Amino acid sequence: MPKIHLLSPRLANQIAAGEVVERPASVIKELLENSIDSGASRIDIDVENGGVKLMRVRDNGCGIGQDDLPLALSRHATSKIEQLDDLEAVATLGFRGEALASISSVARLAIATNANDTGPGWKAEAEGRDMAVNLAPTAHPRGTTVEVRDLFFNTPARRKFLRAESTEYKRIDEVLRKLALSHFDVDLTLRNNGKVVHQFRSADGQLAQERRVAAICGPAFMENALYLDVAAVGLRLWGWVGLPTFSRSQADLQHFYVNGRSIRDKLVTHAVRQAYQDVMYHGRHPAFVLYLELNPADVDVNVHPTKHEVRFRDSRTVHDFLFRSLHRAVADIRPGSQTASAVSNSMTPPAITTYGTPVEQAAISFPARQSGFQNVSEQISVYGELHRGQDELASQSLPETDETLPPLGFAIAQLKGIYILAENAAGLVLVDMHAAHERITYERMKQAFSAEGLRSQPLLVPTSLAVSQAEADLAEEQSAMFEELGFQLQRAGPESLLVRQMPSMLRDADVEPLVRDVLSDLTSHGSSDRIRQHLNEIMATMACHGSVRANRKLSIAEMNALLRDMEATERSGQCNHGRPTWTQISLDELDKLFLRGR
Repeated sequence: MPKIHLLSPRLANQIAAGEVVERPASVIKELLENSIDSGASRIDIDVENGGVKLMRVRDNGCGIGQDDLPLALSRHATSKIEQLDDLEAVATLGFRGEALASISSVARLAIATNANDTGPGWKAEAEGRDMAVNLAPTAHPRGTTVEVRDLFFNTPARRKFLRAESTEYKRIDEVLRKLALSHFDVDLTLRNNGKVVHQFRSADGQLAQERRVAAICGPAFMENALYLDVAAVGLRLWGWVGLPTFSRSQADLQHFYVNGRSIRDKLVTHAVRQAYQDVMYHGRHPAFVLYLELNPADVDVNVHPTKHEVRFRDSRTVHDFLFRSLHRAVADIRPGSQTASAVSNSMTPPAITTYGTPVEQAAISFPARQSGFQNVSEQISVYGELHRGQDELASQSLPETDETLPPLGFAIAQLKGIYILAENAAGLVLVDMHAAHERITYERMKQAFSAEGLRSQPLLVPTSLAVSQAEADLAEEQSAMFEELGFQLQRAGPESLLVRQMPSMLRDADVEPLVRDVLSDLTSHGSSDRIRQHLNEIMATMACHGSVRANRKLSIAEMNALLRDMEATERSGQCNHGRPTWTQISLDELDKLFLRGR
């Protein structure tokens, strides 16, 4: 076996560069993070040849002192942490002290900087060949300019893995967009081959921030997004979540930041997916730009050299907070909170106004039953059971002013026994009556079910499960949680469990994979919604079969009752399968169809 020896500084830095400097976009990310950490309020970026020929980042931050400049190019040298306690509560974007040394080992690097408003600045140059730093005075305003030329000039094997110039530029553009979404207080300018591509001005206030988000994510996202700001248990979640109807075929419009750092995290993805699962069409992905703020000591950012991953100290609390905040926000999206594509930017659900006489509401609404969940599910009301005298309501005229119209307006006709046509202040509303009634029935079944609680039944023959010792230990630790969900698990051995009791509604379900999935969720995320999801699927099926069917003729009064219930029901914009229940066609859109005003 060869003798053990120390690596040369150059080789050690190039090994580190393999983790930090993957492509030009990686360099831009590290340099931008350094500029942000320096307190810069303005950053200018210039790239040529997709960044391979030149990358220049200039900022007006605090600058680097003359004595610190040579040290800045040394590996494991940083001004951001000093001791272990600092590493456990990192409040800056950078902290590893590897970026500049790694970059200088695979490119020609020059740094010009000035830490004062007066006097000369200093310039340091280094390149991969010998790693020596040349220091000389230079004229430079307060701040720092970093130039990186000829990336991978001394590692041709790495250079061969780079893509076309346009592809590498697109990745740089993506890095800039992500950073622009998280630091609204910084002016950012990007030039590609001498041409200005982006100029993001600092954004103070929600309106200015929304303009920047629209410029980056597209105006369609902002037109179909809900603003939220929720704080609890030392956590704050704010930002914009897309309406369920603005779903995507890919998860390409999902931006999540933790204390200003863009991250990708399975726990976050799981919480968001759970929050949308009741309203998202299968195979679709929600869109969001969200910011989580918490004590830096409660999150570990020293997980991976690229700093894209984090580890939460209390992952279960974070998961539950994200899920409940987003679940509530999505639930509050209903016709009363939006007109056309405009959405109320508030977490407070809008007040639902009651229209019509007390007799009308009492006759058309669902009967209020107190006899238990089974009766509610077995005796779902449909809109054909009306009191006498309701025909008089059909002849009621529409209000004279738009201000008195409810969000979904008033019904004017039914099309092919499938769609309800209604007139509101914006124009024409089309409602899929089965989809809408299905959601209303489903939500009321869930409310009744929650009020009465789970009913469990013992198994005549307990089901035996072979599990790992860790899973058996977890089942014992979480026995109270399983009992709340209607299950009774008993440990039968070091690697064996017995299921002695399960929810009555799941009597036909395959219990073994369900329990295994719950244990897997508890291991990965600290919580599980599998059982609730199965129960909801059963109730969704029951609601679907109990809702008004196509070709069912409804009177005007019945249609109006359905519209009013939609306005008062959570998640009524989508049916149980994620399909939209209604759409708005504005008067301007109708005019265009008939070329009016031309």
